[in-house]
Amino acid sequence: MGPAWLLPHPEGSRLRLSDAQAAAPAGLPDKKTTDALLDELGDRTEALQAALGAEQKRSLLVVLQGRDASGKDATTRKVFHKLNPALCVVTNFKRPNELELRHDYLWRVHQALPPRGMLGIFNRSHYEDVLTVRVHGLVPEAQWRKRYSQINAFESMLADEGVVIRKFFLHLSRDEQRKRLEERLEDPAKNWKFQPGDLDERLLWDRYTEAYEEMLELTSTVRNPWFIVPSDKPRARDLLVAQVVVQALETMDPKYPPADPAVLALRGTIT
Repeated sequence: MGPAWLLPHPEGSRLRLSDAQAAAPAGLPDKKTTDALLDELGDRTEALQAALGAEQKRSLLVVLQGRDASGKDATTRKVFHKLNPALCVVTNFKRPNELELRHDYLWRVHQALPPRGMLGIFNRSHYEDVLTVRVHGLVPEAQWRKRYSQINAFESMLADEGVVIRKFFLHLSRDEQRKRLEERLEDPAKNWKFQPGDLDERLLWDRYTEAYEEMLELTSTVRNPWFIVPSDKPRARDLLVAQVVVQALETMDPKYPPADPAVLALRGTIT
């Protein structure tokens, strides 16, 4: 699979996020090689997913979190395009609806978790409740501050139940976000995604940065780590995520269950 460029964010470590950290790390291969590696990693993910589905004992949850235009949709398409859709569930968390708001903030998340044998992808996640909720002051600080430990306990319980979690913060520079938002406005295939509120969110850049830094510090754990993905270059972003996903699946090492002897006895008997 080649060398790994991403390491888990250390538990309890406070990082100052800078635009420079959104650049692709040195030593990544050229475009042609990257595309070949992505294809190879896609095949490997597909094979491991099939074994995971047959085993039906554990699941893998991939969390994609990042600013507007950081590439959450594109990462899902590029990294997971070879997966068997019958063994994969993608959830895009929007603003909670009236029913969801009448429950605790993790209620809708728990219902979207991948069942055993499946791979789940969260496009945004329960972390919006310590990000957007915090930045916009939707609940008192005393309330959202409790959520760091609550989320850690929630994810620890999931790990105990066989859900392997890999969390990716797609780190985008301010200048690259500006370019991508401008592209959305110019491209008819993309401008439908643009919301006037996107510009309001951009004005809160520094407040979001502070929220992301504290999120990474307080919720990256040994069992359920965050990976900070430099995301200014899409191919580099996709390769880095794909590597970690394959590493997670290979560590899980799913196995096909042994066939029933009665089934094996039928070999050679079909006419």
